[in-house]
Amino acid sequence: MDEIQIRTAKKQADRKAIRFVVALFILYIIFSQGNIFMNSVMSPGGKYYNAFFAEHFDYIQGLKTALIKPAVWIIKLFGFYAIHNEMDVMVVNGPYLRINYSCLGLGVMSFLAAFVLAFPASWKSTIKMLVIGLISIYLLNIGRIAGLGLLFGFFQSQRNYFEYHHEIFNVLVYIVIFIMLYIWIRKNTRTISTEAKQNDEKINENPPIIS
Repeated sequence: MDEIQIRTAKKQADRKAIRFVVALFILYIIFSQGNIFMNSVMSPGGKYYNAFFAEHFDYIQGLKTALIKPAVWIIKLFGFYAIHNEMDVMVVNGPYLRINYSCLGLGVMSFLAAFVLAFPASWKSTIKMLVIGLISIYLLNIGRIAGLGLLFGFFQSQRNYFEYHHEIFNVLVYIVIFIMLYIWIRKNTRTISTEAKQNDEKINENPPIIS
């Protein structure tokens, strides 16, 4: 590869990097702020509350329910008796847990979706990573809720010393997601490099005829 080709490849790589950063920023703002806006739309008393959307399109409450029910099932599996409603879990002789918007993991889900959709990869690989990543965050969140119920159930004296479980959960999830993204990026980068090398070899074997 001569100097002109190297410069051209570098410029193309720089453009791709800029497009990725811009797309990541825009998509993250859309997803994260969109979820916050929809939470206001779905919440009675919210600034933008809409009864029709709250009744028919409340995916936020759907996610709460999808987290609470498996977590309660796990807590009961360990011998505790737990009851729940649409946003609360109460473990008898254990803690009382309220599942707020901040407990749903929508922020980290927004980051994951924005990153995966912005990264230059095939749609098949993108959708696969998006599904695996979102399911992983969901399962980790169930584990966190169930874990808090069990931890405070077994060690009741420690309830007042675990105020930062949101922060700990976010750090843990981001570590897991970054590891997954690192492996995914390496795999896709290797695939792109292999395809580019094969294309160069084809061009060298069959150079264009200039007349």
